[in-house]
Amino acid sequence: MEIPIFIVDAFTNLPFKGNPAAVCLLKHELLDELYQKIAAEMNLSETVFITTVKPSEDFTKDSRFRLRWFTPTTEVNLCGHATLASAAVLFKHKQNVNSAVVFETRSGDLSVGQEGEDLVMDFPLNAPTKKAPEHFRDLIKASVGDYPVQDVYLCSNTKKLLLRLADTCDRSVLSSLKVNPEALRSSDQSGRVKGLIITVKGSPNCQPGYDFYSRYFAPWNGIPEDPVTGSAHTVLASYWSKELGKKKMLAFQCSKRGGELQLEVREDGRLNIMGKSVTVLQGTITL
Repeated sequence: MEIPIFIVDAFTNLPFKGNPAAVCLLKHELLDELYQKIAAEMNLSETVFITTVKPSEDFTKDSRFRLRWFTPTTEVNLCGHATLASAAVLFKHKQNVNSAVVFETRSGDLSVGQEGEDLVMDFPLNAPTKKAPEHFRDLIKASVGDYPVQDVYLCSNTKKLLLRLADTCDRSVLSSLKVNPEALRSSDQSGRVKGLIITVKGSPNCQPGYDFYSRYFAPWNGIPEDPVTGSAHTVLASYWSKELGKKKMLAFQCSKRGGELQLEVREDGRLNIMGKSVTVLQGTITL
């Protein structure tokens, strides 16, 4: 068996920036065990598998596909950068003729269209709920130490915990945090948290005018730190839209690789996430 594979850096226009995803093209489903083995072999935050709905269909003409996302250790319900990477492979490498493609996923139908050099993803908006900091005391200590935390929010359906540092903390504080993934994972083993978002208010008066910054950690899912995370921004966009009173926002995830996301909270309660991508590798997996 030969499986075409691409590695695409998402949410960037530069190679080796943004978030890399491995994209595999399949004509039929594989055993779950094999999906996981391939994802472990790739050892990226996400390996994504695109499957034609019917074996007779192809990646150039069809507009609907099945999509599954795997970290090196588990299957996940939603991944933004790997969805962007998947659409990039279909449009750029398979010359898909449709204006938009739809992916059937664990999170429902997700459509991705083209807008100039950007790809626009139609994603769910996941609103978090305010929580008392003392309920997450150990996790907060393990992640941000003694830095002041202004807000603590939990999105129960995604199991993502959001910590907003006080406005006295700027991007440099966020970027300099040394988060030990094992200490983070062991600080909360209740199962209520599967990912940690740390965020600070941006500086919209400075070019290019980011509304907020973030970092994302998911050692519970085998990802010490994710470079640029679309799914985390479904929570961040909900939170910051209300805090800033804005529907359109520009965000930057300040991991070492870094990446930029354009966000638009829509009137229908969903979210547009826009970004660029760069393909850095193309090959074949032989089994």
